[in-house]
Amino acid sequence: MKIRPLKNKVLLKPEEVKEQKIGNLYIPDTAQEKKTIGEIIAIGPEVEGIKVKDQVLYSKYSGTEVELEGKKLIILEEDDVIAVIEK
Repeated sequence: MKIRPLKNKVLLKPEEVKEQKIGNLYIPDTAQEKKTIGEIIAIGPEVEGIKVKDQVLYSKYSGTEVELEGKKLIILEEDDVIAVIEK
């Protein structure tokens, strides 16, 4: 199955949260701060300035989370992308 964003929407794969450990204690995913970096997977036809495979920084509480073939993805508006991370 494929998802094709419409209009000014983008589909991104969020950066995975690594399991953290403090001393002998593990911090569960739910207690860790949500990452706001992801890789663009697909873009809608009206999106400008962002392209597929760009690493981006996006707004913390934006977008809609979806699960496709066991992978968590986020669909959000182009305006919710704050910056492109250049390497």
